Amino acid sequence: MTLDTPARPAVRPAMAALFLAVLLAALDQTIVATALPKIAADLGGFRDIAWITASYLLASTAATPLWGKLGDLLGRKRLYLFATTAFLLASALCGLAQDLPQLVAARALQGLAGGGMIVLTFALVGDLVEPTERGRYQGRFGSVYGVASIAGPLLGGLFTDHLSWRWAFLVNVPVGLIAVVLAARALPAAPRRKAVARIDYPGALLLAGAATALVLITSFGPRWGWTAPGTLALAVAAIALVALVIPVERRAAAPVLPLTMFASRTVVIAALVGFIANVAMFSVLVYLPTYLQVVDGVSATLSGVHLLPLVLGLVVSQSLAGRWVANPARVRPVLVTGMALNVAGLLLLSTLTPGLPQLAVIGYFAVTGIGIGMVPMVALTAAQNAVPAADIGAASAVVTFARSIGAAFGVAVFGTLLGTDVAGHIGGAFLAIVPVVVAGTVLAGLLRRHSASAANIPGS
Repeated sequence: MTLDTPARPAVRPAMAALFLAVLLAALDQTIVATALPKIAADLGGFRDIAWITASYLLASTAATPLWGKLGDLLGRKRLYLFATTAFLLASALCGLAQDLPQLVAARALQGLAGGGMIVLTFALVGDLVEPTERGRYQGRFGSVYGVASIAGPLLGGLFTDHLSWRWAFLVNVPVGLIAVVLAARALPAAPRRKAVARIDYPGALLLAGAATALVLITSFGPRWGWTAPGTLALAVAAIALVALVIPVERRAAAPVLPLTMFASRTVVIAALVGFIANVAMFSVLVYLPTYLQVVDGVSATLSGVHLLPLVLGLVVSQSLAGRWVANPARVRPVLVTGMALNVAGLLLLSTLTPGLPQLAVIGYFAVTGIGIGMVPMVALTAAQNAVPAADIGAASAVVTFARSIGAAFGVAVFGTLLGTDVAGHIGGAFLAIVPVVVAGTVLAGLLRRHSASAANIPGS
């Protein structure tokens, strides 16, 4: 029996708590975008304003593998409650910050906790329901994530214009408290599976260092120049740290990133497809509103309204894709179809011009949203179903980590391709990432048909 049956009604409040947490963590990746000028004016430090976003992304990405493994070792409920509580504390500190260094430090803490909330949420879904039901729930969480990516800048703008930029952070506290109370009551407790002493801290530090270097490259490479000494030094550091991870993880008793997981073709392909899908997804979600505001002259709020066809396509396709992959034999065709629609959407967006009929724009955005929605959570579900239940957290962390790096990489590279001429370059920028997404489509086609083993079923 799974938690998704009438005999286990606690799944509803448990899922409600997880939905709220994902909503808050996802919103905080984008909500400050429209508030940055006002924050800089109030706190000073226009030169270092990029660190407000970069510190969150850096901490969130760097800590993802460790959160996943700690959840496997210590039990996900207690860590989830800890991460969510830390996120609320960090949100309050952000809202109360009196200068830029305080805000950057609080944002780093917020990212550290937010990364844990997201990866533990996806792993908890794997605990709560059987493999055939995971796709349906992961699809719903993915819809929340996608909507939050669009809604974040709009809410940030509304708070900044009508209240204060501080409310972009303080609003998390009352909503997050509801999530904590629901989670404490509804999530099932899990016993510790292994001794704390077996936690692989050296591997976690090396992975965090590599992730930090990669995020710094993607955050500041466009500003410094991709061939600047600082950028190249970070690239060398990232490669060296990744090379060191392999022997360390090979010797670790309980590696934070089990190398045996990479023997699974499904996990490797799911991570690569997740990376590529997020390159496309965040290129679209971050820069389409910019195009609408700069080229079409609409306000930040109206740009969100114009993107409703994309958001609706994303929400509907994620929900349907989650239901379709209840049959594991459908995972590969759903991923291939989703990636192919991503290609189609990018090709359509590459033809955007100011005079394009509104009906055509709606169609372009809808196709793009459907493609974006079909891939991320299905890839995550495929990876979770390919590993034993004891490794669900680590598998979730691998795919989530790959997606985080893909998001940062996509935003940075697309921004470089776009330059300062949004109207003149956006079509070429969308076209330039098409070959990468085509490669992702081919990779999705290489996925083997997979059905979860008994060891993967909760409670088995």
